[in-house]
Amino acid sequence: MAEAEHDDRERGPRWTSELAGHAAAERTLRDTWAGGRMPHAWLITGPRGIGKATLAYRFVRTVLAGAAHDTGPSLFAAPMPSPGATATISPSHPVFRRIARNAHPDLMSIERPPDKEEIIVESARRAVDFFTMTPAEGGWRVLIVDAADELNRSAANALLKVIEEPPQRGLILLLSHRPGLVLPTIRSRCRRLALRPLVDTEVAKVVAREWPELAPEIVAGLVAMSEGSPGRAMALAEADGFAWYRDFLGWLTRLPAVDAKAMHALADRVSRRDSASTFRTLMTLPTWSIARMVEAGGGHPPGALVAGEGAAHAHLLERRTIDHWAQVWEQLSLFIARAAAVNLDRRHIALNVFSALGRAAKG
Repeated sequence: MAEAEHDDRERGPRWTSELAGHAAAERTLRDTWAGGRMPHAWLITGPRGIGKATLAYRFVRTVLAGAAHDTGPSLFAAPMPSPGATATISPSHPVFRRIARNAHPDLMSIERPPDKEEIIVESARRAVDFFTMTPAEGGWRVLIVDAADELNRSAANALLKVIEEPPQRGLILLLSHRPGLVLPTIRSRCRRLALRPLVDTEVAKVVAREWPELAPEIVAGLVAMSEGSPGRAMALAEADGFAWYRDFLGWLTRLPAVDAKAMHALADRVSRRDSASTFRTLMTLPTWSIARMVEAGGGHPPGALVAGEGAAHAHLLERRTIDHWAQVWEQLSLFIARAAAVNLDRRHIALNVFSALGRAAKG
């Protein structure tokens, strides 16, 4: 069962059988499970898109597929290692298919709805009720929260009650992109498992597997822009982000002269009516680019990811100071967040961002 509606495209963590990187983290989970030392709650942390949810779902398949073989009476009674505890669950396995379709009665996932800025208390209360029920298949009940830093205060406090009084044969996996935003009392009651960004070769394998039709130079560009996050690389691939960013950099090099035609073309592409995800992905790039420019201007150049990036940034730094661009970054980040929260027209948001950059480049 799940809190958020999803389509059934065979992409995403629930459908993904392979895990790129994080072998040591997966081994930690499996060894802890097989050894009967499983904490009732884990906080799995790391940057967005690096595989936290993929790892969580892979492990949950092990737990639920092995439930019928688990003879331990409780979470803390050293369950016997099951055949499923040391092997990856095949996509043809019934447990894999039911989890992929959000149809397993002993698994609940809580996610922020696409039209909300946070996970609300009603979702957390349903999770509390979920753990009061007997496991439908005689094994374990598992909750995945993706992501815990999106719980509002009331939701976090409601979930804290379950974590403080863990149910027998209950397991909670909290995923977090920014663990500093997670309620301290929740953090203190979870075992933490920190994941790190992947190396470029691992990201490249994921992109090539999921998007085999992409030209090698596009794959290389997406990998460079991903900063170790396969999820970010995939989102950029779906949004044609490499080409969009390259055109955006070309537009930057002409500032403070604003190419209105090019600006409207960029806004049209970022605000396609059929894709809110495209908008969210592409609208991270202007502020991300400015942040990279500030970092480079401060004497810590991150290295150009796309041809022309260094020239565009050097051009802007010649016109205004690093402090000025740091303020621009802060203002634009705040504007984008607030505008998205009140559902302003996407094209209007994009045009305002580009216009603000044009004004900021004037001496």
